[in-house]
Amino acid sequence: MDEPGRSQLKELLAGKGPGTDLDRAALTLATIEFPGLVIDNSLRSLDVFAREIDERSRGGNGREYIDAANQFLFREIGIRGNAEDYYDPHNSFLNQVIARRVGIPISLSVLYMEISRRLSRPVFGIGLPSHFVVQYNDGLYSTFIDPFHDGELLSADQCYDRAHMAIGDPRVLVPVENRQILFRMINNLRGIYFSRRRFAQAMQVMDLLVDVSPSLGDLRRQRAQLSIQMQNMRAARRDLEDYLRLAPDAADREEIESQLRSIARWSASLN
Repeated sequence: MDEPGRSQLKELLAGKGPGTDLDRAALTLATIEFPGLVIDNSLRSLDVFAREIDERSRGGNGREYIDAANQFLFREIGIRGNAEDYYDPHNSFLNQVIARRVGIPISLSVLYMEISRRLSRPVFGIGLPSHFVVQYNDGLYSTFIDPFHDGELLSADQCYDRAHMAIGDPRVLVPVENRQILFRMINNLRGIYFSRRRFAQAMQVMDLLVDVSPSLGDLRRQRAQLSIQMQNMRAARRDLEDYLRLAPDAADREEIESQLRSIARWSASLN
């Protein structure tokens, strides 16, 4: 990830400045996996999708817009949820969703939102527990839409069911900000990269999170464990020391101090 892109992501995640559009932020995140990605190519593809949908909806009302968007996205060009290989990292990257036509709930929702933004259509992200959908709400017509399931229209109760909630909580249906969406995408990637032992990419994710939240000791501790896996003991020592400084009463203090002693012995053995 180049420094300008990293700075833009950090500003959006930290809630500082005017921020950047969600599509550009998501595509900048994709440069972790695709360092040579030309972001503008993917943005132009979204422009084309928006024009196609605009031609079909012809400035119609909310329901007509959704019908046109769903017809084009899910039936004509075959956008779909990748249930067969849900944890493939490519599902999380907007450029790959555009190219491969498959994704996970949050990346497909970003696609839907950013196409709608181009057409000044009010579509918002809804971060359900364990799922992600969007809501169209123009004040006259409102519905929830599940891009992972072919754009299925949902009621509030159906959203609760999809989130496996026995009792509905209206708070989970409140639209989330772009920075919250991006944090969720980053945390998804963190879990995927760790589980697949793709440590170099996981480190880029952790560096970004630590830069945005330098006072969160748990992030330092997690990055230290990653550094140990990558045999970078000096970086691990710095993060473990910072962790104890930030969380002096940590429940795992003895364990961390033991790790620091082991790293010190390792360092001494090199001299």
